Amino acid sequence: MTESLDTESSKTETASVPRGPGDAGWQAHKSSTTRDQILDATIRCIAELGYANTTTTQIARKAKLSRGATLHHFPSRIDIIRAAVDHLHNKRLRAFRKSVANIPPDADRVKMAMESYYAHVTHPLFVAFFELSVAARIDKELAAILKPAQKAFDEEWYKTAKELFPEWQPDREAFDLALSLTQRLMEGIAISYLTHYKKQDEKPLLEFLEKTIRELLPKQS
Repeated sequence: MTESLDTESSKTETASVPRGPGDAGWQAHKSSTTRDQILDATIRCIAELGYANTTTTQIARKAKLSRGATLHHFPSRIDIIRAAVDHLHNKRLRAFRKSVANIPPDADRVKMAMESYYAHVTHPLFVAFFELSVAARIDKELAAILKPAQKAFDEEWYKTAKELFPEWQPDREAFDLALSLTQRLMEGIAISYLTHYKKQDEKPLLEFLEKTIRELLPKQS
């Protein structure tokens, strides 16, 4: 979860990248790369400037493209935002899956999983999501895009969590409670950092959360 917004999407398998204009699929690959470049720039704009200030001009500048080139791929601002929401959720899900999947089998999975999710909610990707959520409260067009995308993300996130934490599955009720408690508390801490003038020490809260999660963990037979 320490990757920048730019690096994750650039890690394509070298063998799958067409070598030049003469190769089949080169133009399609170039177009796809440019689209990702625009969407990554859009997410950075939302995180750094806020939703209202994320204009096509700012997006093009951040993507290091002309505004005309940007609008060639996405005819309007709302088209960019619609694609960026899906792009954002896909990046968040991949990052979450990768961070937890990399936990060694013999590690303290409770502690490392909590650290992974805390890194997730303090990453610029979550900041961008929070900015969109706040803006959608009064922007009906954005809400119509964000709500179904968030519902799909939540369902996939829950499915992924079940796959990654099989040790919790004997007690699904405890699993759901632990997952919800972790998500809501950590997201609340992350949001407080964005909205409060004084940052408070989160360590006591995280220690209490870890203790509670361990108490909920199903007993091994």
